Amino acid sequence: MLKIAKELLPTSTFTCGPSQGHPLLRQTPICQTLFERSHRAKDISTDGLYKEATENLKNLLSLPPDYTVIFFLGGATPALDAVMWNLVTNSVSGLVFGAFSKLWCQKIADRLGDNVIKDFKVAKEGEFFPSEKPDYNASLVVLTPNETSTGVQIPNEYLENAWKARGEDTLIAWDCTSCAGGRELPKGQFDVMLFSMQKCFGVGGGSSVIILSPKAVKRIDEAKKYRTVPYALDLGEAVKKAQEKCQTVNTPSTTNIWMFNEACKWMLDNGGLKAMDALCRKHANAVLNFAKKCGYLAPLIKDEKFRSYTTLTLEVTDPAIKDADISAALKATGAANLADGIKKYSSVKQNSLRIGCFPFVDINGTEQFEKLFNCVDLIVKDLRAQK
Repeated sequence: MLKIAKELLPTSTFTCGPSQGHPLLRQTPICQTLFERSHRAKDISTDGLYKEATENLKNLLSLPPDYTVIFFLGGATPALDAVMWNLVTNSVSGLVFGAFSKLWCQKIADRLGDNVIKDFKVAKEGEFFPSEKPDYNASLVVLTPNETSTGVQIPNEYLENAWKARGEDTLIAWDCTSCAGGRELPKGQFDVMLFSMQKCFGVGGGSSVIILSPKAVKRIDEAKKYRTVPYALDLGEAVKKAQEKCQTVNTPSTTNIWMFNEACKWMLDNGGLKAMDALCRKHANAVLNFAKKCGYLAPLIKDEKFRSYTTLTLEVTDPAIKDADISAALKATGAANLADGIKKYSSVKQNSLRIGCFPFVDINGTEQFEKLFNCVDLIVKDLRAQK
């Protein structure tokens, strides 16, 4: 084969997609993330990045070897859609105790039509978690181990009992968007796990992961008897591509998968999921200790077993201090990392602040959290002085 001198070769990318990026983008480290390469190329998918990321995730989460990992389009919402459309036959049940569990159980499930029995247990006024249990004989039971909006978690014991109580034809599905990679969950006690990559793994938005058991894979064909699934949401196509070639149905963000793989590698090299769980708890404990000392904050979720330690919500107990004022003061610093401040989720009624305690917020411990606490203290003192 002809050898052409390197200095004679062009430096531009001529493929039709993903095409070459802007020159400014090419001067950054992101140009090393294969973002200009085809997702069908074997050294990217079958024998490269996608395969490596799949194997690293399986090791990190201790997944059963026969579970299938799919890199899916969009964030968690399209993944929630796909799970509903592909895996529900005649009935679905689950728990509603925040904005994202409500999205899955009500807004998305509603579109399945009237021929599907929908039985969702909703947290009552004043409750943070439903007292009623889902119907474990439904074709699909959807659970949210960590409700991002409120900072409520489903205890591991509850998840273990759900797995034991499931019916013979029931699939158990978890939305682990804000805890996958930061919390040790019961191993292999689910048929479906999904999550977006942007929380514990610190990846850009718009990419998600769906993990399916063999039983869930088998359900895909059965569910097609009940409805027609749009091509982009068809998990049958996605499973085939993932199992045969470690590929995706459509063009994914290879840059996001690269970042995701780097996160998995770092986690594995630094103690694995057990260490990430401990790091998140360390962050959360620092937040709780500050709340206890400062006198104007307290954990919104009083029962520790239901309190998340990856997304922690603090109630502002001084009625003279408003969460929006603290958030606005942090934004006013002009620091890019504080441009969104720290604030409650829009659907939460209480005067409160939600703080991400994910692994990469501070991989070295709690120094960054201490700086945040000092800033909040200065802000509160200033707000009180203005009253």
